[in-house]
Amino acid sequence: MTRITTINPATGEPIERHELLDAMEIDAALDGAWAGWHAWRIVPAAARSERLRRLGAVLRRHAEEYARTIVLEMGKPIAQARGEVEKCAALCDWYAANGVAMLADEPLPVHDDGTAMVVWQPIGPILAVMPWNFPIWQVLRAAVPILLAGNGYVLKHADNVLGCAAMLADAVVEAGFPEGVFTNLPIAQDDIARVIADRRIAAVTVTAGVAAGAAIAAEAGRHIKKSVLELGGIDPFIVLADADIDAAAEAAVRSRFLNTGQVCIAAKRMIVEASIVESFAERVVALTKALAIGDPMDSATFIGPMARSRGRDELHRQVRNSLDQGARLLIGGEVMDRPGNYYSPTVLADVEPNMAAACEELFGPVAAIMTASDAEHAVALANSIEFGLSAAVWTSDTAKGHRIARNIEAGAVFMNGISASDPRVPIGGIGKSGYGRELSWFGLREFSNAKLIWTR
Repeated sequence: MTRITTINPATGEPIERHELLDAMEIDAALDGAWAGWHAWRIVPAAARSERLRRLGAVLRRHAEEYARTIVLEMGKPIAQARGEVEKCAALCDWYAANGVAMLADEPLPVHDDGTAMVVWQPIGPILAVMPWNFPIWQVLRAAVPILLAGNGYVLKHADNVLGCAAMLADAVVEAGFPEGVFTNLPIAQDDIARVIADRRIAAVTVTAGVAAGAAIAAEAGRHIKKSVLELGGIDPFIVLADADIDAAAEAAVRSRFLNTGQVCIAAKRMIVEASIVESFAERVVALTKALAIGDPMDSATFIGPMARSRGRDELHRQVRNSLDQGARLLIGGEVMDRPGNYYSPTVLADVEPNMAAACEELFGPVAAIMTASDAEHAVALANSIEFGLSAAVWTSDTAKGHRIARNIEAGAVFMNGISASDPRVPIGGIGKSGYGRELSWFGLREFSNAKLIWTR
């Protein structure tokens, strides 16, 4: 039997040993998921919605316990972990209030040729391969619409947050969901392919790196199963000369260093017009210096440890490579001399498109500042990579901002605000950032059968 020990990233000390399922246990779990879905699919949407409302209440009732588990397993500062729990509860509330109407039958205009409508029906248990950086938000932002649509949800969570996975499975039971509707499946990476191939799995949703996502999508395609991929990004944060520099710098620092920089949609490439780039960089450095680094269990901490030591080491390699390529170090750039996976908050300037900091995703507390000669050059820099998750544009000229937003190759563009995921709007990318959408009605219908019924 394979066992995995989770590690506290703030101390390097072991937390708990978890047993992974063997072949017979996986088969039994999939049997349960299949049976659970068959019972769940016939539950009216309004009743499914009520279960979501209860789940939101469960999350709030255990908020402190859940937040502390997040901190313990992946190092998120406690104030941000509490925010993650509340965001998940609000997600449940929003779909409970709005989701049923989004699943209503839709008449189609066939005029005098009878009546036609689309009905939205579930397709089966969905395998979700989820990451550790938002260990309950990432899970629930996919699970909530999937469950409301009448599908089952089978969770293969990241190995370092298996306690969070078990915690969520318990929360779903406490909220009154039937057995087998939400299945926690702690399995080895090598077992993912056979689970995707299993007839009891209808489709796959993945948030991961490009290589892992591509491998899972290929396996799903081999078995003619739909997949949704969110594979990260190197998001541009464009600041034009007419922007409010103070507001833009404050937003950029918060966006980049939230969750110790381990966020997919964030201000990873700060592309700033040349006339204000030095002033902007000075503000970013000053704000970065002021960030509180420390024990993630301390409510005052903003920067905690990185979740994994190998991630910290890879980040340091990328920073050193960027400096060797000609980037200028303004602050940080060091593995911190203390227990745990701490990396000093870092700001790089004079970053060029060919450098690691501009063309590789830096998944940690590192900001890269690039200089654009004008707005058109800024757009060209933004579009110079193969990723396209989200972007931000800062300008006082709304009309110009909208023109720029339409020309940026990304799944979402935020004007005078930071990139964020919100249940009211869709999230997803293009290019190597993946395909498909989560949240809003897009996520609710992503794994639904749009069945036509035409009466003539």
